[in-house]
Amino acid sequence: MEINLNPSWKERLLPEFEKPYFGEIRLFLKAEKAAGKTIYPSGQQIFSAFDNTPFENVKVVIIGQDPYHGHGQANGLCFSVSPGIKPPPSLVNIFKEIETDLGIPLQKETGDLSAWARQGVLLLNAVLTVRANEPASHGSIGWQQFTDSIISKVSAEKDAVVFLLWGKFAQSKKALIDPAKHLVLEASHPSPFSASAGFFGCRHFSKSNQWLASKGIGSISWGLE
Repeated sequence: MEINLNPSWKERLLPEFEKPYFGEIRLFLKAEKAAGKTIYPSGQQIFSAFDNTPFENVKVVIIGQDPYHGHGQANGLCFSVSPGIKPPPSLVNIFKEIETDLGIPLQKETGDLSAWARQGVLLLNAVLTVRANEPASHGSIGWQQFTDSIISKVSAEKDAVVFLLWGKFAQSKKALIDPAKHLVLEASHPSPFSASAGFFGCRHFSKSNQWLASKGIGSISWGLE
């Protein structure tokens, strides 16, 4: 696994790359490929969240669980799908909440969230790879140790970041975040199974922008124009 990474992240994550557990991740993915397994996202997109959002630009962190496992969906940004792919149900519900919260018309044409990432929204899956058609299949290979270190570094080294924790899995990362420095917003997951239990009506998008503005930080344009 060749790692092409934005320099602002590479200097901070180099110690993690050199630890034994990360070597085990490399070996596991190499073995999967040798066995003919299809892995999502593509190798070039595994670190897309970091390439699209340099460390110094991070304003908001959204934590997902693992990549979409369907063909052509995952692009390395949590909840996002590649251009031309129909937005999955959870993402549709995110767009519905944005429409209710901010009055931005429901996005139907694209589910590619790279426009958010370029503005400073770190779209971080806790697990960065998955075997095709097997959700959570790479959940225990070491990725969470890596991404926990990222959440901790953002919390420790930055000020005034908004963390959006949707669902119990994302909320399990709360202990890694310093609430004295950052805004932590929690709601149920936007999945159709739980969106009505607290995601709809959470107004996290307007709350994020209001808090960023109160800190003198530019807000996020949550549309995908």
